[in-house]
Amino acid sequence: MTVNLEVADGVGTIRLDRPPMNALDIATQDRLRELAEEVTRRDDVRAVVVWGGEKVFAAGADIKEMQAMDHAAMVVRSKALQDAFTAVARIPKPVVAAITGYALGGGCELALCADFRIAADNAKLGQPEILLGLIPGAGGTQRLARLVGPSKAKDLIFTGRQVKADEALTIGLVDRVVPAAEVYEQAHAWAARLAAGPALALRAAKESVDAGLETDIDTGLTIERTWFAGLFATEDRETGMRSFVEEGPGKAKFR
Repeated sequence: MTVNLEVADGVGTIRLDRPPMNALDIATQDRLRELAEEVTRRDDVRAVVVWGGEKVFAAGADIKEMQAMDHAAMVVRSKALQDAFTAVARIPKPVVAAITGYALGGGCELALCADFRIAADNAKLGQPEILLGLIPGAGGTQRLARLVGPSKAKDLIFTGRQVKADEALTIGLVDRVVPAAEVYEQAHAWAARLAAGPALALRAAKESVDAGLETDIDTGLTIERTWFAGLFATEDRETGMRSFVEEGPGKAKFR
């Protein structure tokens, strides 16, 4: 398999495994979608790490495979391509990307699907599709602009240039830069911390933020209010409030 899933202590690691550069061919895209749907369903997975291994996250699409496709073929395939990445973005649990080496093109777009991005100090990110006479097709024009703002997104997309980890941190493309040897360890620790939290409240928080960004403020507040009130029907809310009253803040143990 070009993508594998390992689950331990509530954390599911979706591991790209297509050496040497984890090129995202059709089989890999479809497998990503399958595993994203699996971790969405599984109750034993409460947070997710997306990782490409010690050397590279993903250097982009399989260009040789794409070169053989004509317009008609890509009209059919482009929806499946986007659906694979959207499945990752819509995992209703905390997702962190552990970025080593290159995260370019589709690799950068995959990282954009996470809630949080931890990058190695030697990482390089970018959307170089323009250098092929193309534009990003797996969400890059949309998710990148929402994350770093339209001006910075256009800079990266128009030029196709790669940014090093320090610049990526400055513009908000990644959230933390650490030594390369610590990327997965820190990503897993972030995920494990949230895996111990209240699953429904975390889902509510993620969906409220993500859905709210796609609509006006009044609709966003309605989404928030609906989730907020709904959480009063959960065991986790009872556990959290009881623990706060009896033991003080931050000591609740959620099931």
